[in-house]
Amino acid sequence: MLRSIDYSGLIYPVDPHSVSAFTKSHRGLFGFSQLGVKAKVVGVALFAVFFAVIVGTQIFGVLSSIVRSALAEGAWLTAIPVLVLVVVFFAITGGASYVGIRAWRRGGGPWQRFYRMNKFAEDNGLTFTPLDTRINYPGLIFDEGGTRSIRNRFRSSEGRTLDYGNYRYVTGSGKNRQTHNWGFMALELDRALPHMVLDARSNNKLFGVSNLPQSFAKNQVLKLEGDFNAHFTLYCPREYERDALYIFTPDLMALLIDHAAPYDVEVIDKWLLVYSPKDFDLVDPAQHRRLLGIADTVGAKTLRQSRHYADERIGDSSVNLVAPQGQRLKAGVSTVAVAMVVIVAALWIVPFMFRMVS
Repeated sequence: MLRSIDYSGLIYPVDPHSVSAFTKSHRGLFGFSQLGVKAKVVGVALFAVFFAVIVGTQIFGVLSSIVRSALAEGAWLTAIPVLVLVVVFFAITGGASYVGIRAWRRGGGPWQRFYRMNKFAEDNGLTFTPLDTRINYPGLIFDEGGTRSIRNRFRSSEGRTLDYGNYRYVTGSGKNRQTHNWGFMALELDRALPHMVLDARSNNKLFGVSNLPQSFAKNQVLKLEGDFNAHFTLYCPREYERDALYIFTPDLMALLIDHAAPYDVEVIDKWLLVYSPKDFDLVDPAQHRRLLGIADTVGAKTLRQSRHYADERIGDSSVNLVAPQGQRLKAGVSTVAVAMVVIVAALWIVPFMFRMVS
């Protein structure tokens, strides 16, 4: 049965006095205290856009004068490049203005967004924090990179752990430094389960290359019945195929297709993890509705289906553990890496063959 969710904090107009009081009481708290710097950065960006528009107006006047003079003298070749510069300049300035103002006003500004999300959390038995560095999950994305943090985090206040938000980590350094952003949801299970990954096909990259940061050996792919394979690629450890079928029954597969098809799903230790390759918009009620719907359908069914699971290799059902060979999937070779090797080899072999022929 789906829970009753109160979306009023995200939907209805907010009282400016309440937002002001919220700002004062939370300004010094960790996570919230970082907001001041961000707000200043946005303010500076908006000022820069405003300044660019003012300067652009002056530049437009000068360029217009040049164009009029050129046209009056019949010098079309001089006028056309200037006109192109005017169009490009204002297209860039207008686009930057739109993005900057929309980012600021969306949700009524950063403190109003925080107020709304915090109100939604309080109304639904959750706790909210805009920034958190306490991350203790296993899983694909949580073992990657460094400088890890969770933004706009919602956690259950009591009982079974339900946790969702936007996860960020950094790889590389210097020119190769790259920030990776994921939406995630974690649901605590009762029993430790074999490591299984459902790689969603809908969010794969060009040519079907997986968006996940790790690759797995292809001999761990398990084909399931129906059209499930058109939506997900299921990986499970070798010799754990029967265990996977015990968990992923036809009704659970149907729920995954209906509710979680855009997302990758991982079962690891005592956790059900859901990943999105894009940040969640957690001021949008529809996003919460979808995530909590996954928890109440896919999550609840996984709990029921695995409640009596025991790894027969342990030999004692009272021991809530999975044997070492089932705890982690075996890594595979990245498709991208293989493609790069093939391309480099081709670039080297083909010229060599031409030289041999000639």
